[in-house]
Amino acid sequence: MVRLLRPFGRAVTYTRWLHLFIATVWPAMWMFVEEAWWTWLVAAATLAPVGLVPAMRTVEGLQARLLLTGHRHDSESLAIVVAPSASWGDRGRLVVWLETRLLLGYATAFLSVQLLTSTVDLVASAFGRDVDEGVLVVLDGHQWWHILFAPLSLAALAATVLGAGRLVTALALRLLGPSPADRLAALEERTEQLLERTRIARELHDSIGHALTVAVVQAGAARAADDPAFTERALSAIEETGRAALEDLERVLGVLRESGRPVSGRPTLTESDRLLESARASGAKVDAEVTGPLDTVPGPVSREGYRILQESLTNVLRHAGAVPVRVRIEVTHETLALEIRNPLTADVPGPGRGSGLRGIRERAALLGGRAHTGPDQGDWQVHVELPLR
Repeated sequence: MVRLLRPFGRAVTYTRWLHLFIATVWPAMWMFVEEAWWTWLVAAATLAPVGLVPAMRTVEGLQARLLLTGHRHDSESLAIVVAPSASWGDRGRLVVWLETRLLLGYATAFLSVQLLTSTVDLVASAFGRDVDEGVLVVLDGHQWWHILFAPLSLAALAATVLGAGRLVTALALRLLGPSPADRLAALEERTEQLLERTRIARELHDSIGHALTVAVVQAGAARAADDPAFTERALSAIEETGRAALEDLERVLGVLRESGRPVSGRPTLTESDRLLESARASGAKVDAEVTGPLDTVPGPVSREGYRILQESLTNVLRHAGAVPVRVRIEVTHETLALEIRNPLTADVPGPGRGSGLRGIRERAALLGGRAHTGPDQGDWQVHVELPLR
């Protein structure tokens, strides 16, 4: 019993009822002036051109959100679109919504008034008072048992209020909800957000991971060397790498603050000297060879190439330490080739392990390229080819 009465303790039950009554206000006022049944037909015909106005979708959407969902910011409320009509399909569904709301509102208003009047008449008739002839209930004489039907009339009124409210809400979600084009756009936006989060995670992993690796290697080497001059160089390298990492972190945080901000501020391969010098300062003997103009590489390819090089050097310092490293960067008309080789050590990651190696392969695949990581002729090799188009 309590469960059945619970909906009548919620404000949204009555705001839905009010929403249906509002649809009948102006036709009812017109009917009082003209006193003709055909005014309802004219009102229904008038709603057709009104529904073709794009702004009406916003008006109806805001009203439906406020009165049908209780102005909650949940999935049900957000499923009702408040944007203007963008296509003829949106306009057509809005016309159907206006006509259906008028018809359902008229039926609900009629039943509500008649059921409430019938309840009063049943009670009055049971106490011997004369009542007018009703529409739903015709009373013959004054009988005490008429009052027994009053609760049934009230129950029918409650069912009308609750059922009509739920029905109009379901229709609103169907007719004022997103169109297939809106759903596709929302899905694409969600996909872009997920891709952006993945890219940001890679940015943080590559940049901060590289900086921390350099700092740890430098600090360990300075402690082992016990040489003031070497310690000074190590601290300078740590400071420079930390500043670069802070710059990268600021770029990533900028993307989080402004979702529409372009990513052109991220480092590219033209700044690869910074990575090479950082690795050299950590004790690695880096032999670098650059072939072709780096400034002609498209922005997305150059930015991903920079991160691949950064992750590769980080892996060398993390797993092999201060060893000779050969870096080859070649730019042709069709591809950008990156090759990083270093001597194998005892601590060699497996071919599929490590988020860094996965990140390199994922970056290459995202651009339609290919990446090979693994042992090759006594060296550990990272070889990546990225198409320029």
